[in-house]
Amino acid sequence: MSLAGIDTNQLSAEELIDLFKEHLELGMHGICFSAYVEGQNPGDQLTEEQIRRRMEIIKPYTKWVRSFSCIEGNEMIARIAKEYGLKTLVGAWLGEDPEVNEKEIAGLIEMTKNGYVDIAAVGNEVLYRKELSEDELLGFIHRVKDAIPGTPVGYVDAYYEFSIKPRITEACDVILANCYPFWEGCHIDYSLLYMKNMYYQAMAAGQGKKVIITETGWPSQGTPTHGAQPSDENFLKYFINTQKWSREDNIDIFYFSSFDEAWKVGDEGDVGAYWGIWDKDEQLKY
Repeated sequence: MSLAGIDTNQLSAEELIDLFKEHLELGMHGICFSAYVEGQNPGDQLTEEQIRRRMEIIKPYTKWVRSFSCIEGNEMIARIAKEYGLKTLVGAWLGEDPEVNEKEIAGLIEMTKNGYVDIAAVGNEVLYRKELSEDELLGFIHRVKDAIPGTPVGYVDAYYEFSIKPRITEACDVILANCYPFWEGCHIDYSLLYMKNMYYQAMAAGQGKKVIITETGWPSQGTPTHGAQPSDENFLKYFINTQKWSREDNIDIFYFSSFDEAWKVGDEGDVGAYWGIWDKDEQLKY
C-alpha cells in the first residue's frame, strides 16, 4: 500500500492494521519507554532484565528512546539503549520531595557525564502539576546546564506552557513539548491538524529554538474525553497520521507509549492503561 495521499477514514480495519505495520517497520523518530510491568508502580525498583527485554522489543522500530527518571533502576534505561545503538532523551523526574529531586538531578548529571544522554530533560510537567515554582525549576535547569555544557538541556511540559512561561522557554536549549489532542477533547478527524497547531504554538514561543514533541498518542480503549473517542480504529489512525507527518515534514516526535501500563489508571482514569503500541504482556496490539 502506498503511504502517500492516504485518507485513513476510507480504510477498512484490515487496511488500517496493514498501514500501521508498514509505518512501524519504517521506524519512528522516538518512543517513550514504559518500563513498569504488571504489578509494578513508580517507586518500585526496575530490574536490568526487564529493561533489556523490553528494549530488545522496541529497538528495531525507533532511533531514540525517552526515559522519565534517573533513580530506582530507570538510570539503566539510557545505558542499555546506548548498547543497542539508540539515542536517548533522559529526564529527571522532579516533584515536591526535595531529597528525591536532588537524587534525580545528580543522577542526570552523572549519566550525562558517562556519555549516556543525548538530550537532558529537567522535569516533566512539574509546573502543570504545580509541584515546583518557576524559580525553583529555573534553579534546577541552570544547575544542570552548568554541569553538562556540551549537552542540550530542556524542560518537558504541555506545549502552551512555553507561551506563558517565557523565562523557562529562554532557559531551555530545546523546547520539549507534550501535545495531546485527545486530552483537549479533539475528535480524531481533526486531531492531526490540532497537533500541528500545538506544535506551531510551541515553535512561536521558542523563537527559533528546536521544538521536539516529547509525547503524543491516543488510547485504544477507555472513557471518551468530550469528542475524543478511545478505540482501536482511532489509535491506528492517530499513529499512522502522526508518523506520516513526522517523516514527511521532518518533525521529531516521541510517541507515547511503548507498552500499556496498568498503574496509570489512577491519575488518568481507565484510558491511562491503554496508550501502548504493545500491550502489558509485551505483545504487539495489532
